[in-house]
Amino acid sequence: MIALTHRLAGSLFALAVPLASLLLPAAAWAGAAERLAERLEVNGQPMPVASVHETPVPGFYLVRLETGEAFYSDAEGKYFLVGDLYENGQGGLTNLTEQSRNVERTEQLANVPESERVVFRGTAEKQAEIFVFTDTTCPYCRQFHEEVPTLNEMGIEVHYLAFPRAGMNSQGARILEQIWCDGNPTEAMNASKRQETLSGGTDCDNPVEAQYHLGMTVGVQGTPAIVLPDGRLVPGYVPAERLADMLGLAE
Repeated sequence: MIALTHRLAGSLFALAVPLASLLLPAAAWAGAAERLAERLEVNGQPMPVASVHETPVPGFYLVRLETGEAFYSDAEGKYFLVGDLYENGQGGLTNLTEQSRNVERTEQLANVPESERVVFRGTAEKQAEIFVFTDTTCPYCRQFHEEVPTLNEMGIEVHYLAFPRAGMNSQGARILEQIWCDGNPTEAMNASKRQETLSGGTDCDNPVEAQYHLGMTVGVQGTPAIVLPDGRLVPGYVPAERLADMLGLAE
C-alpha cells in the first residue's frame, strides 16, 4: 500500500516541524487521534489502522497499520512522513520510534498464551524470559538451540514461537505444525533441531500461521529472531554468554 522506507526521513521531520505550535490538552489529543484513525484513507480507500498515538511534536501522530507498518501523519491525514523520529537531548539522539516499537512488541508477545509457546526452562531460578521466533529448517536456529541448555542453566527461559521463513506453504511450516501438534512439543522441537524426521500430523488447531503473521507484524525478517524482555528485537544467532550480557546477567 505504502512503501515505508527512508529511515532518515523521521529525523529530518523532527527538525522540520515548527516546535512553536501550541500544545493541545490531553483530551483534545485523544479526540484528534480517534478522528484521524477514522478518516485516514489513500485513493479513497480506508487504511487498515491498528493504532494512532500522539508524539512529542505538536500536531503529528504515529500511525501503526494492521500490517505492522508505521508512519507519521498530521491531524488531517493530509501529510505523511516515513521514518524514525529522534529526540535530540542532552544524552544525544534517542530513537523514539524504536522505543514505541519495543513497547508494542512486548505487549503483543505477552498476549500469546503460554500454552501456544514451546518453552524450555531449566531448574535454575528464573532470571529472564526471552521469545525466539524459529524455523527448524534454518541452520542458525539449530545453532542457537544448542545454546538453550546453557541459557537455562543461567536462569534464562526460552519461549519459542513459530516463524516459517519461506511462508506457510513451505516444508518449514509443515514441520512447525507437526511440532505444535505433538503431545510433547519440546521433545519434538529437540528432535527436529537434530534434523530428525517427525512422524506426527498437522491437523490440530495449531497457532503456527497466527505466529507467522505476528512475527511479521513485530518486525521479524529472518530466523532466529530474539525478543528481549524490554522488547528489543535481536536478529540472528547470538551465543549464550553474549545474550546473558545483553540481559544484564553476565558475571
